[in-house]
Amino acid sequence: MSLKILLRRALVLGALLVAAPALAEESRPALAEALKSALAVESFTLKNGMQAIVIPDHRMPVATHMVWYRIGAADEEPGVSGIAHFLEHLMFKGTKKIPPGEFSKIVARNGGQDNAFTSQDYTAYFQRVAVDRLPLVMEMEADRMVNLVLSDEVVTPERAVIVEERSMRIDNDPAAELDEQMDAALFLNHPYGIPIIGWKREMQALTREDAIAFYQRYYTPSDAILVVAGDVTLEEVKALAEKTYGRLKGREVAPRVRPQEPPPSAARRVDMVDARAKSPSFERRYLAPSYRTAEPGLAEAIEVLNDILGAHSTSLLYRRLVVEKGIAAAASSWYDGDAYDPSVFSVSAIPRQGVSLAEVEAGVDGVIAELLKTGVTAQDTDRAVKRVLADALYIRDNQFAMARFYGAALTSGRSIEDIEALPDRIAAVTPEAVMAAARLVLDMRRSVTGTLSPEPGKAEERAP
Repeated sequence: MSLKILLRRALVLGALLVAAPALAEESRPALAEALKSALAVESFTLKNGMQAIVIPDHRMPVATHMVWYRIGAADEEPGVSGIAHFLEHLMFKGTKKIPPGEFSKIVARNGGQDNAFTSQDYTAYFQRVAVDRLPLVMEMEADRMVNLVLSDEVVTPERAVIVEERSMRIDNDPAAELDEQMDAALFLNHPYGIPIIGWKREMQALTREDAIAFYQRYYTPSDAILVVAGDVTLEEVKALAEKTYGRLKGREVAPRVRPQEPPPSAARRVDMVDARAKSPSFERRYLAPSYRTAEPGLAEAIEVLNDILGAHSTSLLYRRLVVEKGIAAAASSWYDGDAYDPSVFSVSAIPRQGVSLAEVEAGVDGVIAELLKTGVTAQDTDRAVKRVLADALYIRDNQFAMARFYGAALTSGRSIEDIEALPDRIAAVTPEAVMAAARLVLDMRRSVTGTLSPEPGKAEERAP
C-alpha cells in the first residue's frame, strides 16, 4: 500500500492531524533527511533464503513479529479463487505440536495478540507480544510454516466459515458488490479483477487437497520475509531466527508470471441500483503504475498528485465540490501504489441531499478538467510534497504500521534500496512531473466509472 493509505489506517492519525502542519513548514531536504532516518532498518538473509528485516524500537519492551509470504490471491490457479485466503484461515488449525485452534489461545495466554491477512500480492501472519515472548511465537510460526496438519474434519467447517464471510462482507453489502464489479471491469485480463475472498461458486468447491497443494507449493522460508519491530537488536533477532526458521529447508518457488492488461482503449462503466443502498455514491478508478512498475519518480509524482487533487479537506475536489459548490457531502481521491503489477488511482464523491449523481459526476469531471487545463503551481506542489513527507514521518510512531509498511512493500516487489530512495524521490517531485503523471493517469480510456443508487423513491429516505 502507499504511504497515504498506510497512514490512513494507522492508529496515530490523531497525532498526525495536529503535528503534520507544523512539520510541513520545514524544507523539503530537511523533511527528506528526517524520513530517511525514520525508515532506517537492519536486515539479513538466512541460508535457506528467508529475508529478515529488523526495526529497533526501544520505547517499550514489546515486539511485533510478522511473517510475510510472497503469495496472494492474484497468484492462484484458475478455478480455485479464494484459496490463498482459505489457507490463511487453515493455518490456525494446528500442527503435530499444536492442536487445532490452540495457536491463538497460546498467544493470548502469553499476553499477546495475533491475526493474519491476505491481499492480492501477499499473505501475512503476525503476533504482538512482550519481547520475552518473542522466542515462543517465532518457534510456533516456524512450526506451522512446514508442519501444518489438515483433515477434512477441520477443512470442511472452515470452508463454510469463509463462504459465510463472503456473504456478510460482499453479498449483503451493495457498496462491496459494486467494488467487486468495478475491479472486474477495470482488470480485463489481470487476476486483480478476481476478488481476494474468491467467487462464491469456486469457494464452495475448495477442498483439503487444494489447500495442501497451495501450502506445499508456496509456504517455504525461501519465499517468506520475517519482519520484527520492537525492543530488539539485529543480533538478538538473527540468533532467534537461525534457531527457528534457519532450521527449515527452503524450496525454490517459480517467479511470478501473471497475465497482464492489454493497452486500455475504452472507458468502462458499472451502474448499480439496489434497494439496500442507504445513499447514492460515485467513484471512478483509473489504471495507474505501481511503485514497482513505474519509472523512478513517477509513483512519487502520483502520490503528490493525489495530495493536490483529493487526499484531504484542502484538496481540489473537496474545496470545489463540498465547500464552494455545495453539491457533495464528501469528495476525495486515493492512490495505492503498493502492488506487484498495475495499481489504481481513484476519485469519489457522495452527493448532498437533493443533488443527482449526474451532477456530482459532472462536478468531478470539471475539477479534473480544470487541473489538466491550468496545471499545478510550484507553490501547490511544494506544499503537497512537504505534506507527503511530513505525513510519512509518522509511520515511525506506530510499531505495527512500520512493520506492515516494510512487509507490504517488499512482498510487492520493492527492495530496501527502493524504500531508502523514496524520501529523495518525493522531495524531487516538480510541477511538471505532477502534470505528466496527471495526463498519464487521468485518461478516461484507463478508467471504470461506478455508481450506486437506491431504488427510485428510496433516496428521499436517507439522512441529509
